[in-house]
Amino acid sequence: MNKNLLNHFYRCLFFLFISVSFAVARSNGQVTKNAGSNNLPTPPLGWNSWDSYGMYPTEKAMLANLEVMAKRLKPFGYTYFTIDAGWNKIKDADNKIVGMSMDKNCRYIPNKETFPNGIKGIANKAHSLGLKFGIHIMRGISREAYKQNLPILGTSYTARDIGDTNSTCSWNKDNYGVDMKKPGAQAYYDSYIGQLVSWGVDFIKADDITAFPAEVQAVKNAIKKTGKRVVLSLSPGEGSDVKNVAFYNEGDMLRVTKDIWDNQLSFTRAFDAWKKWTDVEGRTFWLDMDMIPFGHLCLHNPDPNYLTTDNRKEGEKNVRGKERMSAFTQDEKYTFITVRALSASPLIMGGDLPTSDEFSFQLLTNKDMLECNQNGVVGKLVYNKDGIEIWKAPNKNIVKQGWLGIFNRNKDGKLIQVTTNSISEANQSLSLFNIWQKKDLGKFNSSAPMQVQVNGNGVAFLKYKML
Repeated sequence: MNKNLLNHFYRCLFFLFISVSFAVARSNGQVTKNAGSNNLPTPPLGWNSWDSYGMYPTEKAMLANLEVMAKRLKPFGYTYFTIDAGWNKIKDADNKIVGMSMDKNCRYIPNKETFPNGIKGIANKAHSLGLKFGIHIMRGISREAYKQNLPILGTSYTARDIGDTNSTCSWNKDNYGVDMKKPGAQAYYDSYIGQLVSWGVDFIKADDITAFPAEVQAVKNAIKKTGKRVVLSLSPGEGSDVKNVAFYNEGDMLRVTKDIWDNQLSFTRAFDAWKKWTDVEGRTFWLDMDMIPFGHLCLHNPDPNYLTTDNRKEGEKNVRGKERMSAFTQDEKYTFITVRALSASPLIMGGDLPTSDEFSFQLLTNKDMLECNQNGVVGKLVYNKDGIEIWKAPNKNIVKQGWLGIFNRNKDGKLIQVTTNSISEANQSLSLFNIWQKKDLGKFNSSAPMQVQVNGNGVAFLKYKML
C-alpha cells in the first residue's frame, strides 16, 4: 500500500474496543441448539435455475448444468439440483408463455416441447450423477383447472369444490388457493405431491405458501404419505413472520428475505433478515436468504453484448433484468458469501454453471467458507456501530474456535483496530486467520491490539482460536 493511501486509512481508523470476550471467550464453547436437529443436519447446498433461466428452463440447459454441477460442485458437498418455475409453461413460436401443461386431474405436468423426456428424465439423470433432484411448485390449484372444473384423482370432488377464488397470489396469476376445510382438498395435494415424488423429486420448493399454515401442513402431510424423505423449502420471504415458527418447522428451510439479486439492496435485505431471525426460539429450519446471484445470469433474456453491458445498472434494478455477468464487485462477492457462511444459510448457486466465472466457483468451493456454513451455527451480531458490523459463529465441535465476520458497510475502506480490552482477567490471547486473504494474522490480546483493513462494502472473514 502506498504511503498516501496508508495515511488515508489511518485517518479513518476505527478504535473498536470490542469485547472479544463476549464475541469469543465468554462463549466458552457453548453453542445453543440450532436448526437441523429435527430436520436436515446441515444447510443444503445446491443449484437453482431461477437466476439464470427464469420462467424458461429447458431440458437441454438443465442437463448441461447437471453435468457441470456433478463435476465441479458435487465433490464439495453440493447435492440439490432444482428446476424453479417455468417447467410447466407452454410457449408459442416466439417463446412467449401462452398457457400451462396440465393433466386431467388438475395437476401440472412438464411442457413436452421444452422437456421432451419429462421431468422424470432430468431426475433420473441427476440420480445417475449422484445428485438429488428438486422442483418448484406454487401453492394452490390451477385457475384453468377451476375453470374447467376438472376432477380430483380418486375422489368424487372437483377443482371448484376445493378452490378458494378469494385466496390468490399478488404476483402470480396461475392458481387459486385451496380451502383445506373442504372435502377433497388433502386428496388434491396428495395426488399432486405423490406424482412429483413418483418422477424422482427429492426436494420441493413451495412458493407463495408462508402465510398459509393449512396449505403448508397439507404439503407436508402429502410428502409423508409418499414414504420418502423429501426436503421441503418454504417461500416467499415477504410472507414469513417470526410468529409462525411452529408451522414453519414443518419445512426444512424458510425464505426469510425478499428476492435477492446482485445489488446493494440485497445486502440490506440479508443483514436485516439475519438480525430479525437469528435469536428466534424454537426454530428447526434453516434461514434461507435466497439464491446466490453469482456468475452468468438471466440467459432467458438474451443480450448479445452482455459482456460489455453496464452490468451494475441491470443488477441495481432488483429484478431479473437482461443477460449479464453478476454485477457484484469482488469485495461484494466476498461479503455476500461470508454472510451466507456465518448465517448458516443454504448455499444455492443461481448462475449458469457451464458459463460462469472461475472466481465464483472459487468462492463457492472454498473449504474454510464451507466449513463455517456446514458448522450449522447461525452467527450472532456482537458489534454494530458506524457502519461496522461484527458477527460471530462458534465452532460447535471444537471448543474455543470459530469464525468472525468484520463487515464494513460503508463505501470507503476502513482500518479497524480490534482489541481485547475486556477479554478476561487472564488476558487471554487469540490467533486469527484471514480466510479470503489466506493469511495468518498472528496473535493478539488487550495489550497488543490487532489492526484489520476492510475495503468499502467488504469484509474480513476470520477464523479464530483461543490460545
